[in-house]
Amino acid sequence: MSGLRVGIDLVQLSRVAESLATFGDRFLTRVFTPDEVAYATAAPSETVSRLAARLAAKEAAKKALSTEGIGWRDIEVRRAPSGAPSLRLHGAAAAAAPDSDLAVSLSHEGDYATAVVVMHLRPAPSPTP
Repeated sequence: MSGLRVGIDLVQLSRVAESLATFGDRFLTRVFTPDEVAYATAAPSETVSRLAARLAAKEAAKKALSTEGIGWRDIEVRRAPSGAPSLRLHGAAAAAAPDSDLAVSLSHEGDYATAVVVMHLRPAPSPTP
């Protein structure tokens, strides 16, 4: 099977700030990987916007993957030295997309963060006769 799938999501920063204030570390460890938390908290004035953008990316990736049972931490937003984001899949997410390429774009402005994930499904190899 080959083709494209797209997922998009919008997250309100104030809702992420509320979850962080209410649940603290429990929220962070349930939704984000240690590397995501380290990146987001490295700039205290940007923590909420960085978390919201990553949450939007995770939700957009879940939509593109179109598979039930994928946990929040099965999808990890990485950051290249250039600043470009990428996705690393673990567990159920990796199993759902073994022959695919993923691209992600993040943005935040005002009280909102958004992410778009494009998934290219590579054709399965033809069986050898």
